[in-house]
Amino acid sequence: MPRFDAVLFDLDGVLADTAHIHFAAWRRLGEELGVHLEPAFEEKLKGVDRMGSLELILAHGHVERTAEEKRVLADRKNGYYTAAIAEQTPDDLLPGARRVLEEVRAAGLKIALASASRNAPPLLRQLGIAPLIDAIADPAAVKAPKPAPDLFLEAARLVGAVPERCLGIEDSVAGIISIKDAGMVAVGIGDPTVLTRADYVVPTTEQFHIGDFL
Repeated sequence: MPRFDAVLFDLDGVLADTAHIHFAAWRRLGEELGVHLEPAFEEKLKGVDRMGSLELILAHGHVERTAEEKRVLADRKNGYYTAAIAEQTPDDLLPGARRVLEEVRAAGLKIALASASRNAPPLLRQLGIAPLIDAIADPAAVKAPKPAPDLFLEAARLVGAVPERCLGIEDSVAGIISIKDAGMVAVGIGDPTVLTRADYVVPTTEQFHIGDFL
């Protein structure tokens, strides 16, 4: 009997390289606010939801805005991002991403997406992988964003899997914490010196094989 019933994926940095598109949109907004974001700041935004990212940027630039102004700013950034991802195609999948999803399905496991991005559904369609995903956890439907476990727990619920029989795959520290606090096994994609709470770390998506975990 397989160890797992479901594999829960993050999107940005795991299946598609859209993190840089998010950051480009945030940098554009930052410049409009007089806040310059160095490339290294991108790491701080990984796995953080839209309003959380905005709060980090405003704090970084010592900028204060009302709640309504923040909502407008977040919507403006989202406009920049959605315009950019409208040009995404299956060629923008990370190397190995489609093969990984197909292998997981072939192994008889459910697949759910646990992404902080509210734009995930249209992006999955443009990337050509929507038919491979059984369920998408809606970040707007959970109480707390990553690093809280809510989003991964919701993803597991949607595919009818108990947490201890789920494998979560993430590339961010916040995401790994979310998986672990949900009581799941965590696979980090990236640097093991950064993703220290992960149970396993694989350098790239292309090097992930579900057979290694069954």
